[in-house]
Amino acid sequence: MYPNNLSAGAQVRTGLDYASGSADRNGAVFDMAGFEGVLMIFKMAAIAAGAVTSIKAQQGQASNLSDAADLAGTAQTVADDDDNQIFIIDLYRPTERYVRGVVDKDAVNATAETLTYIGYGARELPVTQTLADAVTFERHISPAEGTA
Repeated sequence: MYPNNLSAGAQVRTGLDYASGSADRNGAVFDMAGFEGVLMIFKMAAIAAGAVTSIKAQQGQASNLSDAADLAGTAQTVADDDDNQIFIIDLYRPTERYVRGVVDKDAVNATAETLTYIGYGARELPVTQTLADAVTFERHISPAEGTA
């Protein structure tokens, strides 16, 4: 019924807007209802020399993740020379409904990053992409050449 393109069965959401600092950052909560998995795409920008930084995923039953628990094996170390690199955590069928990405910092050295979620394996198609001032979306299938 729908074309075999990514946007028909996946949803893009912001986890963390760009910011630089030395404090830990919890990403926005991603509700897994209706999705099989979620890609957490962390984009690191400037990382201060000597910074001790890592990322991980958490899950919980509470919609605000007040019961957040780390997910075993999801932690990745971000070296202080990993400027402008991408780190991905792919969660498939987590056991709790709510998840988020987390950036752990050493509270001394600044690190700048963003986080984007891509929920995939949608149970209902097509997935709604445009979310209240968060994502602007267009789908084009076999577009003709011409003025964009």
